[in-house]
Amino acid sequence: MRQLIFVGIAALSFGCSNNPLIKNQTVGNALGTTYSIIYLDDEQLDFQKEIDSVFQVLNQSLSTYIPTSDISKINSGDSTIVVDHMFKDVFETSSQVHEASKGYFDPTVGVLANAWGFGPGEQLQLDSLKVDSLLNYVGWDKVKLNADGTISKNHSETRFDFNAVAKGYAIDRLGALLDAKGIENYLVEVGGEVVTKGINTISGKQWSVGIDDPQVEIGRQLKLIVSLQDKAMASSGNYRKFRIDPETGEKFVHTIDPKTGYTKNSKVLAASVIAGTCAEADAFATAFMAMDLSASKRLLAARTELEAYIIFLNGKGETKEYMTSGFEKLIVNPNN
Repeated sequence: MRQLIFVGIAALSFGCSNNPLIKNQTVGNALGTTYSIIYLDDEQLDFQKEIDSVFQVLNQSLSTYIPTSDISKINSGDSTIVVDHMFKDVFETSSQVHEASKGYFDPTVGVLANAWGFGPGEQLQLDSLKVDSLLNYVGWDKVKLNADGTISKNHSETRFDFNAVAKGYAIDRLGALLDAKGIENYLVEVGGEVVTKGINTISGKQWSVGIDDPQVEIGRQLKLIVSLQDKAMASSGNYRKFRIDPETGEKFVHTIDPKTGYTKNSKVLAASVIAGTCAEADAFATAFMAMDLSASKRLLAARTELEAYIIFLNGKGETKEYMTSGFEKLIVNPNN
């Protein structure tokens, strides 16, 4: 799974030791990145086995880096696979965001992700003719989730790549696990993307999450901190996920425009989205990287349940910011 480490958890204050609530925390590696899960309760708990199971089942369904996964088999042309509820959930979320973004979010770009060197498949030497030929296999209208749970593709060469939504979905599933365990206050973070529930009852404050400055290339520096309660946040950007051609020195970013087939080194540097689910936040953040800023603003005006923060370069090359009013209200003053 692709790594989207564009958000970092801010420092949390856990109050005095006589507080009866216990901070349970599980950390580890999964989906090609790290994770940290904090869940508060009045007793010591350990959900490591259940957490590992969520990652394992999700990988078997949606990881393009596992040859025996359902998505890999479908990509290879197996039309008999009956997908599970996770694949269906991600497919349906992708359909909704594809429509809302007017096609800028399209998980059928897998063949292009491979060709540009950002997937598990073979990287190709690309020119305009090759890109145009690969575009024939890209398009959400060329795939279908059938009533019997199988997937139909108009072209066998079409490749699904759910990496721009699957990690967010994994975080949602981990949140659902904690919900089922009766946990009322938690923060789940995987590769910088988060979902929160309740508050940090030990400190008595909402969960605080930091957003990286996309122009700091060495180390990390927070651009700002926001507070979240019963919300998810995901970020996308081109400032850490790119490759340099060793011969030409040309920079290729991981954001692929599904309409042109080319990697999009646009003036949008990073986008952070707050939504009800992390899968939605993940998908919309990716879409905003491919869309023009004006189009993103129109989408956000129509989808008032979303909040967003977008860092971009203006015509003079100056760094500017755009944020929705709801996002602005969530900003935390670090001095308070």
